[in-house]
Amino acid sequence: MKYDIVVVGGRVSGSIASLYASKNDMNVLMIEKHQEIGTPVQCAGGVSKSFLDTLEIKLSPDIICSKIKGAKLHSPQGDYFTSTNEILHGYILERKMLDKSLAMKSAEAGTDIMLKTHVKDLIINKGRVEGVIARNQGKLIEIPAQVVIGADGIESQIARIAQLNHGYEPIDLVSCAQYEMVGLDVESSMMEFFFGSKIAPGGYVWIFPKGEQRANVGVGVRNTEKAAIHYLEKFISRFNATKIELNVGAVPVCGPSNKTYGNGILITGDAAGQVDPITGGGIHLASICSKLAGEIAAEAIKNEDLSADYLQQYEQEWQQKISKNLERSFKYRQIFDKLNDQDLNKLIQFFNKNDVESLSTLSLWKLALGFPKLFKSLKNIL
Repeated sequence: MKYDIVVVGGRVSGSIASLYASKNDMNVLMIEKHQEIGTPVQCAGGVSKSFLDTLEIKLSPDIICSKIKGAKLHSPQGDYFTSTNEILHGYILERKMLDKSLAMKSAEAGTDIMLKTHVKDLIINKGRVEGVIARNQGKLIEIPAQVVIGADGIESQIARIAQLNHGYEPIDLVSCAQYEMVGLDVESSMMEFFFGSKIAPGGYVWIFPKGEQRANVGVGVRNTEKAAIHYLEKFISRFNATKIELNVGAVPVCGPSNKTYGNGILITGDAAGQVDPITGGGIHLASICSKLAGEIAAEAIKNEDLSADYLQQYEQEWQQKISKNLERSFKYRQIFDKLNDQDLNKLIQFFNKNDVESLSTLSLWKLALGFPKLFKSLKNIL
């Protein structure tokens, strides 16, 4: 076997990188360690409206569970604020079906797919990556390639071997647990978020409606002694509903890797830390970055230049598109890390009494006068 491009990882990032590399006339192999693409589920399935625009493809209506028009933000003491800001508009997708659909579109474009295959090492010659060594059906095989794209998630072997990501500290990770539940009386067009040190220390609880009284109910926590599932079980005890699926995982929220390219290699998605530090969302960012990875890897091969100097275009372009938003989100996260339950209660109260869709000088003065400590923390982002 010999390919132009080998993509390691068959989830959203891997499928998108493979799709756009194949669309650019490359001979592509996508390797997935699981026996089925899309399982286990590792995401709540919420995406913005711009996600579909970025992909420039049409998804089957079966993949879209609900159309989202806003969100309710619940304070620790039980108050809530409702926002229908356009930034919240989007969709809840059936994540298993999304992953598999993207893999199918990639295959239709010409990508070969190898399942239940573990990449054990990179083939490196004179400092340049020239393929992968993988275990398939009990045998080690060498697969030469001109470019390797690491899209193998938070535990990326590819990023570590290439010394592009040395792993994460516990404080950098949000530990997540999620149930899909039926029998929930929730608004089909509204997401819900719950905050508080007793509910979700260092994170939040989410309810993402999927229609027909179905929803993904999950929690993300950070730097806690108890596991995420403990907080999730405690939260869902308020509902008379039935659990039908459990998924657990972790999300990096420390910002992107310092370097996402090398000689003959690119990394993308969770493997590159391309995740929003405040929400933990990564699908839309993955669609932007992984599309670039596939296209620029193809360009490098066509131009017969696989050097890091050429492939750094990938990092320059994804930074140009998303780095400002990531930096802003990281600032938000650092600020919200400092807020206690009392601050969060006051913040929700302030939002309820003021038009935050168009914050005025007067409303900011009200915040400064009424909650000086809170205003000092938030003034840089309001």
